[in-house]
Amino acid sequence: MENGRERPAELERSSGVLLHPTSLPGGRLGAEAERFVDWLAAAGQSWWQVLPLVPPDGFGSPYTSTSAFAAWPGFLADPRAQVSPDELERFRERHRYWIGDWERFAGDEAAADQVRFEREWGALRRYAAARGVRIIGDLPIYVAGASADVVAHPELFDTSELAGAPPDYFNPQGQLWGNPLYRWPANRAEGYRWWIERFRRTFELVDMTRIDHFRGFVAYWAVRPGEPTAEHGRWRRGPGYGLFEAVERELGRIPLVVEDLGVITPPVHRLREALGAPGMRVLQFAFDGGRLNVHALANHPEDSAVYTGTHDHNPVAAWWIEAPEAQRRRARRQMSAAGIEEEDPAWGLIRLAFASRARLAVVQMQDVLGLGSEARFNTPGTTSGNWQWRLTPGQLTGGLAERLRAATTAAGRLATP
Repeated sequence: MENGRERPAELERSSGVLLHPTSLPGGRLGAEAERFVDWLAAAGQSWWQVLPLVPPDGFGSPYTSTSAFAAWPGFLADPRAQVSPDELERFRERHRYWIGDWERFAGDEAAADQVRFEREWGALRRYAAARGVRIIGDLPIYVAGASADVVAHPELFDTSELAGAPPDYFNPQGQLWGNPLYRWPANRAEGYRWWIERFRRTFELVDMTRIDHFRGFVAYWAVRPGEPTAEHGRWRRGPGYGLFEAVERELGRIPLVVEDLGVITPPVHRLREALGAPGMRVLQFAFDGGRLNVHALANHPEDSAVYTGTHDHNPVAAWWIEAPEAQRRRARRQMSAAGIEEEDPAWGLIRLAFASRARLAVVQMQDVLGLGSEARFNTPGTTSGNWQWRLTPGQLTGGLAERLRAATTAAGRLATP
C-alpha cells in the first residue's frame, strides 16, 4: 500500500517503438497504420508509443495544442465518412464535459470529426490488441494560450506568467515555451475536475501514457511576459500528490511513465514513487558525467523506462557521429561488458538499451532504420523543419523486423503468449 491505496501493478519487461502517426507514409490512420502494427508484432514489440494525438500548432507541434481533449482530424483516413445524428448525440452525451466547448471553438464539423476519429482509432486499437500491441500515449502538461480550454475555463489558467524551463547544461538561457500556467488553487477548489476529465479522455485512447514535464506538478518554472529568454524566471509550487489522488479516486489506477528529466529534486522522486510510475532514462545521456550519472546503464532501476532518445533528440546514428570520442569509448566499453558485438553503432545502442534493467525499453523508429540527422523529428528551441519526417513505403522490411525481434528475444523482452 502507498498513501492508503494499492500501488499500480508492475510493468512487465517489454519493449516498443516510438513513431507518431504523422510519420506513417501517408501520415494517416487506416490500412497503413494496421501495416505498421503488423510490423511491430512481427518484430516482437509490445508497445507502440505515439506523441499527443491532439491538434498540432501552426508549426506542427502537438505540444502546444488548441485542445487538451480533441483528437486531430488530420489523422483521418476517411475524413468524409458519414456520421449519423444518433452517433453525434451519443458522442456528445459521453463527452459532455468538453465537446460543446470544442464545437464552439472549432466549428460545425468538430463533433463529427471526433466521431470519425473514435471509429478509426478504436478499430486500430482493437487490431493492435489482437496482435499483442498496446499503445503508449503522451500527455503534455500545458496547452496553448489560444485554446478551447483557456477560452472555456479562464479561471483555471494563469496568463500573468508563462511556462518554461530554467537554464541548464544544454540550454544556458533556459527554455521559454510561452504556454499559460495553471491557477492551482482554482483547480483544487473545483476538485481538479478539468484534470480528471483530461485523464479520462486520455485513457479512452491509450493503454498507458507518458506525462511530459512531470516535475512541473511539484514545482514549475514561471517567466514574466516580455522576457526574451527563460533565464529570469522563478520556481512556483505545483499541486503535488493531491491532483493525482483526486484523479485516481474517480478513475482508479492510471498507468503512467513520467518524464522526470531536468532539474529533479527529492520531492519529484517521492511523487513518482507514490504513483508507482517508472521514470525515464535516456541512453544518449549515459556516457558522460561519471559514475553518478543516473542515465548510465549501471544506474537504471527496474522501475524505469529507457529510451535510446526521444522525439527531441537526434537519432542515435547521428548522435554517435557527433558525440565526443570519449563518450563513444565509454559506450563501446559498456557494449562489450554487456556482450554486445555490433558493427553498426546504432544497433549496438539499441541492444544496449534493451540490455538495461529498466522494465520498458523504447527506441525511435529512426534508430531502428539507422537514419541520421535528416530524420530528426524535433529540435527544441526552433520552429522550422520539425515534425515532418515520414516513413517511405516499403522501408519497414521483414528482415528488419526479424533483426529487432532477435534483439528483443536476446534481452528477455519478448512478450509471452
